[in-house]
Amino acid sequence: MPYAFSLDDVAFLRSEQGERAVAACAELPLTDATRIADVGTARRLVGERYAAALETVVLRRKAVSKLAGLPGADRWLFTGDALQQASAAPVAAVRARRLAGRDVHDVTCSIGADLVALAGAAARCVGSDVDEVRLAMAAHNSARSGVSPLLVRADALRPVTRNCVVVADPARRDSSGRRTWRPEDFVPALDELARACAGRDLVVKCAPGLDPAAVPWAREVELVSLDGQVREACLWSEGLATVGRRATVLRSDGTQWTVTDAEPDDVPVGEPGEWIVDPDGAVVRAGLVRHYAARHGLWQLDERIAYLTGDEPPPGVRAFRVLEFENYSEKALRATLRRHDIGRVEILVRGLDIDPNTLRRRLKPKGSGEASVVLTRIGRTPTSFLCRAERP
Repeated sequence: MPYAFSLDDVAFLRSEQGERAVAACAELPLTDATRIADVGTARRLVGERYAAALETVVLRRKAVSKLAGLPGADRWLFTGDALQQASAAPVAAVRARRLAGRDVHDVTCSIGADLVALAGAAARCVGSDVDEVRLAMAAHNSARSGVSPLLVRADALRPVTRNCVVVADPARRDSSGRRTWRPEDFVPALDELARACAGRDLVVKCAPGLDPAAVPWAREVELVSLDGQVREACLWSEGLATVGRRATVLRSDGTQWTVTDAEPDDVPVGEPGEWIVDPDGAVVRAGLVRHYAARHGLWQLDERIAYLTGDEPPPGVRAFRVLEFENYSEKALRATLRRHDIGRVEILVRGLDIDPNTLRRRLKPKGSGEASVVLTRIGRTPTSFLCRAERP
């Protein structure tokens, strides 16, 4: 069970004594093998607040990659659940830039991951939450990051501001802690939040698997990925939407690009080219595969499959140079791998009911080379592509 922080814990952790306690515990390895010894050492060094100090060290270590580059984040305070739901710093920054210069109210500010980004871009920024512990942590984290939003304890369904853009990140776990995908089970529920914010500009971060039909008030659905992993869907209301669907693709090195449904999507279906391109997950989930293909001069292998093909892949994208292709059968693929002396194989699948890990075990590839195998369906024909992954 995750540690349940109290207000007294937060007050201690924010004090000089608490900072010294966390610094002392940060020297401990905190591995499974050393856990019992580390707890004993922490008790001796810290006293009765040892558990809060240890949990803080553990959570700060987990937060490093998510909050990389955010000023002062190495001194932030978290709860386990709040850290898990917190936006990664690059994702929060993109959302904040779209709201630059506006008055913004983060009505579910939690420990402040989005709030800090918003406060750095907004004209004025308010953060609120019903959880006193998280609100106290948000105050600490904001100060550490050099921003000072107004913080108040308030229910997201009972507005305490006017003329602000409302930003919300509803909790997406049920009472047992299991992840939920139903908007009515979010806290606050999406339909209740939309009613409470009727007539106001509203931005809601939610799970990428959300069915857009469940949120008819959202005029733009933005899917956001970071380093190839789809992180979230962001819903934008009437006054903020600029397109119907958007995919935003981010990299930790600071590069980013977007594609929207306002762009052309007239692409053909044709024979395999020199390359296979597997579009970023945000593009696929946003339903923008054809728009992405049109932008880069690619075409589809099959109109119902997300794999694209062409004679030149988009710059900087990991793509698959086609060495040969054939109608798929396990026997034929095994022979192809053997003929090319392939011992290490990456298997990608779309449109076929094949588990890559199970197939790899059955193939038992033996050889000195490596390759990527793309399995898909062209029309009704299962097809296998032997490829070499490259990043031109």
